[in-house]
Amino acid sequence: MVKYLRGDIKYMDKKLIYLADDEANIRNIIKSFLIKEGFEVETFSNGGSILEAFKINKADMLILDIMMPEIDGYSLCSLIRQKSNVPIIFISAKDTDLDKIAGLTLGGDDYLTKPFSPMELIARIKSIFRRIDVTKTGMLSNKIINIEDISINIDMNQAMLHDKNIGLTKMEFSLLYYLIINKNRVVGRHELLEKVWGFDMEVSTRATDDMIKRIRKKLSDAGSVLKIDTVRGFGFSIQNKE
Repeated sequence: MVKYLRGDIKYMDKKLIYLADDEANIRNIIKSFLIKEGFEVETFSNGGSILEAFKINKADMLILDIMMPEIDGYSLCSLIRQKSNVPIIFISAKDTDLDKIAGLTLGGDDYLTKPFSPMELIARIKSIFRRIDVTKTGMLSNKIINIEDISINIDMNQAMLHDKNIGLTKMEFSLLYYLIINKNRVVGRHELLEKVWGFDMEVSTRATDDMIKRIRKKLSDAGSVLKIDTVRGFGFSIQNKE
């Protein structure tokens, strides 16, 4: 198997990235930088074509513009998340807090606002792949938190049940982790928006509720007994007597 070595990250195989943006100039610029970094890249001008390509051949990462023809980036992310935890990075000119919350809540792993440096995008991509590659080689951190039947690996951003990753996205992990380190107390929605999403303003959104539903489903599907309780009108809590 060919090994690709670039900078501080080693790839056991060449990573395939799908890039979707309706602006040809942006597609070409990003593609050229990614190819120089050793990635294989396929580009698409609309959401429909990248979805069909992903059904046939699953890429290692998706980079999605939000405002695209046929299927917008938000809708595309939702469709992909029904069947895959492939890393997704949003790139968009939409720069409000609510836009970023929406992208991360739907399952995005990162969100860059246009204009951005291609090297910043590459740094984000490498960071995500580094975390995935280290996990695959079994080089797990000793920073583990155990609660009920779930083990939380802090460095790898992963929740494990019996040594099996339950497939949380980066933001889902961050929310669950915050509830766990604040176990046995009720955490308010606004506190989660500030501490997990990084927003220090009052926003009207169901982001926390929607993400809690997805985390609960993944815990349930994995067979975990860990429960997240809803405190009506305020927030959420994880109760653990140990």
